[in-house]
Amino acid sequence: MNTRAEIVDRARALYEDLDFGSVKEWCATTGRKAVGYLPVYAPREIIHAVGMLPVGVQGGGDRLEIIRGDAFYQSYICHLPRSVVELLQSGRLDMLSGMLFPSTCDVIRNLSGMWRILRPGLYTRYCDVPQVPEAGTGAKFWRRELETLLDDLAKLAGVTPDPASLSRSNALYNEVRDVIGALYRARRDTPWKLPTEELYLILRAGEVLPPEDFIQMARDYLAVTAADDARPRDRVRVIVVGAFCEQPPLGLIKTIERAGCYIVDDDFLLGNRLLTAPVPIGGDPLTALADTFVRHAMPSSILYEHAPDGKKKLIPARVAAARADGVIFAAPSFCDPALLDRPMLRAGAEAANIPCIAFQYSENTGQFQQFREQAGTFSDSIKLWGGQA
Repeated sequence: MNTRAEIVDRARALYEDLDFGSVKEWCATTGRKAVGYLPVYAPREIIHAVGMLPVGVQGGGDRLEIIRGDAFYQSYICHLPRSVVELLQSGRLDMLSGMLFPSTCDVIRNLSGMWRILRPGLYTRYCDVPQVPEAGTGAKFWRRELETLLDDLAKLAGVTPDPASLSRSNALYNEVRDVIGALYRARRDTPWKLPTEELYLILRAGEVLPPEDFIQMARDYLAVTAADDARPRDRVRVIVVGAFCEQPPLGLIKTIERAGCYIVDDDFLLGNRLLTAPVPIGGDPLTALADTFVRHAMPSSILYEHAPDGKKKLIPARVAAARADGVIFAAPSFCDPALLDRPMLRAGAEAANIPCIAFQYSENTGQFQQFREQAGTFSDSIKLWGGQA
């Protein structure tokens, strides 16, 4: 088994590779195709079931200079679509044979149309997830959408749709969510052993690796961290909320923890654990996948909340589950889903006397001093007064 440093270094190299070298190598070695997807959620099981590699396209972060991308979008939207267009226009995504655009917000919906204009020959699909209160109706709708997607991707891959292959993919991605759950529980229980910087790098590696390789990497990382003899430090436990789509710069994650906080829960890369229950194996795999999404999707800003005051109850429940001391609302600038939800989420936190702070970031942010000062002051106030000035 590799050492901790070797595992993290490999994950960091995959995170920093804006040319997607590992994906290109996989396509060349296997002779198969890759299909990309934007945040937040895409049914990766469908892509995998037809023999193609699911590839998460999370933007260029603070390592990509935006030149052409700024010509396609106005300045008062988030940074993510501009960096995705830059990746496309620079040829870095030429290895993709298709692209899925989840129904995260209007910006990503419009990005799917922009993609069709820029790459008219590439398979492009906007995936509109169900947003209805009646689970049975939503599951029927989502099953039809998944069936269409499966047929389209099977044609793209040159294979015949096979229920047995989809059942195997459902089982495999159950394992993916299981190992991610184990990572999050270990970080929650012993955050001094699993810094969020490393956990995040492991998760980002899973966006480009075949799922079998990611499972092995995550298990190896869990094993080496369990044996770590690190000791707790005097830090407060916080959850980070609002970063489910455009991802924060890695430096921001490090800044929060170096300012005296242990991040014990977050919504980074939310799509890879959006389903909170395993997909049943047996019976019709499409129905099982659709029904699990409708009945067991994690509450988030991309899904309509039907219960009265449901959003106000989410933060107290998450804080209790993570045994957190406070909440950091960190959302990308101009992120409508996150910023529209924030007042309701924060009201629920404040009603439960949970300390919280809020700020906005951009994926290309390079200066973190103001965030460090805010997080440091927040940490000190909780230590001294329980968050009450």
